Amino acid sequence: MINRRDFLKNTVKGIAGITLSLSAIEIIDPQKIFADKTDKSKVRWVFLVDTYKCVGCGFCVKACKQENEIPYDANVTRTWVERYVITKDGKFFADTPKGARDGFITGKIDLGQGKFQDIKKEDIDKAFFVPKLCNQCENPPCVQVCPVGATYQAPDGVVLVDRKWCIGCGYCIMGCPYGVRFFHPVYHTAEKCNFCYHRITKGLKTACVQACPFGARQIGNIKDPNDPVTKIIMTERVGILKEEYGTKPQVYYIGLDKEVK
Repeated sequence: MINRRDFLKNTVKGIAGITLSLSAIEIIDPQKIFADKTDKSKVRWVFLVDTYKCVGCGFCVKACKQENEIPYDANVTRTWVERYVITKDGKFFADTPKGARDGFITGKIDLGQGKFQDIKKEDIDKAFFVPKLCNQCENPPCVQVCPVGATYQAPDGVVLVDRKWCIGCGYCIMGCPYGVRFFHPVYHTAEKCNFCYHRITKGLKTACVQACPFGARQIGNIKDPNDPVTKIIMTERVGILKEEYGTKPQVYYIGLDKEVK
């Protein structure tokens, strides 16, 4: 995977014309977030990730590539898993080789450009995995910057991309503060996770949710108070990424650490 953080940190600042703090995680009050929802639709898709349950196996990434026509060997993917390692002397490492498509088969941290960092087990203070995907923002900047309407938001909140209309300008890729967008290596159009829209609208689970053997990923309808995902979001401590951007992401995390960006 390319280094999404550094690229997007700079480009988003440039587009917005302002400097924003980059603290990653905030514990949120779901009641406050949903208080201003005034639309009449009966469905609003949301995603829940439990970092305590993720083991970095990569099954979700494989399933996503196969389901959504992303070339298996291409170094891009709609969803990926990041590994975080913090050593006892306070050093921080993160990597996601091939998006974790093959899991993490070595303890060495991939620093990029063929360089690796070997960390001894006895030197590790903590280590964990964090799945990432499109946040399906309530206020999506990618929709706002698309000049031709190829990126648009469905009534149920999911942000979609029409390949027939996309001109490949890359504005949406630069505008996304979460680094979830890329150019499709075959179609040369903007690409990202769409919550497997062709599946969830037929009552099926997303490919990644179905593939996860540990239940680390769930999708639900936040408008349904009886939905298991809704119950968790409304009653437990959950976090979102980069709340300060005001995009109102609809991917919620259980057990996030402050080191996650």
